Amino acid sequence: MEKNEDRSNADERDGAGTDGHLAPWFAVTVRPQHEQSAERGLAAKGLETYLPVYLAVRQWSDRTKTLQLPLFPGYVFCRFGRTDHTKVLRTPGVRTIVSFDGEPAPVPVSELDAVRKMLASGSPVEPWPFLEAGQRIRIASGPLSGVEGTLVETQESCRLVVNIEMFQRACAVRVDRNSVIALAG
Repeated sequence: MEKNEDRSNADERDGAGTDGHLAPWFAVTVRPQHEQSAERGLAAKGLETYLPVYLAVRQWSDRTKTLQLPLFPGYVFCRFGRTDHTKVLRTPGVRTIVSFDGEPAPVPVSELDAVRKMLASGSPVEPWPFLEAGQRIRIASGPLSGVEGTLVETQESCRLVVNIEMFQRACAVRVDRNSVIALAG
């Protein structure tokens, strides 16, 4: 893996709702392998979007290629207000808005901010199995300072895992064990 990237048109639009307040972020499910086209379609409709991507090396018998893949396959994040639900659902490639009890469920901004910070850190970020158990930690120093998540230790490294709770997906980044502060359970 090489450098991680982050595709977002967040800087281009303010995401303000009709009342002037920032609209919430939502997770939008998309057809398989349609993350980028759905993200472009939503952005073309004037909506603020976020499609976190990472670089993965794939090996075939005759070649090696670095691909840009969605960090959360099947999902695109979109900021929109109540009046934009139909506009979102009529975008090519979009399937549904992640909802609970029939109501679209906003994604906590803190979770998206943690993912953005992980991707901006320059450390390799990759999809990770969703975790429920494990030590909660905060990174004390470096480019990930202040990011909270779960510590996972392997023989090779320590990783900070950040969960996106609502659709039970996670991503991980390697961290220096000396920069980790344990949080109270």
